[in-house]
Amino acid sequence: MKSRRLPVFFDARMAVEQLHFAPGANKPRLAVEDWIDHDLAIDICGFDPASRDQLYAAHDRAYVDGVLAGRISNGFGNRNLAVAETLPWTSGSMRAAAHHALQHGGIACSPTSGFHHAHHDASGGYCTFNGLLVAALDLLRDSPELYIAILDFDMHYGDGTDQILRHLGLQGRISHVTAGKDFDRGMGADFMDQMHLMIDGARIESQGRVPDLMLYQAGADPHLNDPLGGMLSDRQLELRDAEVFRYCRLQSVPVAFNLAGGYQRDARDGIAPVLAIHRRTVAQAMACLNQS
Repeated sequence: MKSRRLPVFFDARMAVEQLHFAPGANKPRLAVEDWIDHDLAIDICGFDPASRDQLYAAHDRAYVDGVLAGRISNGFGNRNLAVAETLPWTSGSMRAAAHHALQHGGIACSPTSGFHHAHHDASGGYCTFNGLLVAALDLLRDSPELYIAILDFDMHYGDGTDQILRHLGLQGRISHVTAGKDFDRGMGADFMDQMHLMIDGARIESQGRVPDLMLYQAGADPHLNDPLGGMLSDRQLELRDAEVFRYCRLQSVPVAFNLAGGYQRDARDGIAPVLAIHRRTVAQAMACLNQS
């Protein structure tokens, strides 16, 4: 049986070169290059950037227009137009991965971060537009009967996602489980004990309905050595990812995942430790994808 390859929705316009205003600013490119260097079986897939109308579905129109025109600061705290130009591409990547997973089943990857602190009309914490909700709302526009789950295993609370869901009255159509709301630094053991309930949170919330699609934020920042994390070992992170993908496979739930968080640096001030975590997430996704 021929091995399945992981579809990865990447475009070079998702990253800005030669800018060092935030850790891992060019992570999409660096992650994909790392996967290719390590001979991971991925397929690079093209996609369109998110349109303004798709961004407006999740965000205030004046906010979107202001950010893209450089009148309003982005999530990195600047008005750099080169940064603004990447933002429709990162949300577009998440949207494309979600559409692919829903249409074809299995797993798809968006090598992006910078979503879950973005509010309806404000940025925060390196997040400008909430690509998770841009993707979910685009799917719901065409198929309003869908039930979509967002599973956020970043170290930090997905406050922007919660705020947009409340603002737009989307509870019941989109469930949101965010580990960062309940687990603080040093609570790794409790996370592992509660993880299965959190993964199954969408079904529990809906009183039995399994989601039609899972959007999974595979955060690297819960790692023990992360300056903003401190929860999980390498092995625990691998088990976390394996359990998410296993659950989705057993429940026949398509999953689109992205690469959230991660602030470790190596001796050369690079992000090699973060890339290693994301590489292991991709390896777990591929292993699950190829299980019968």
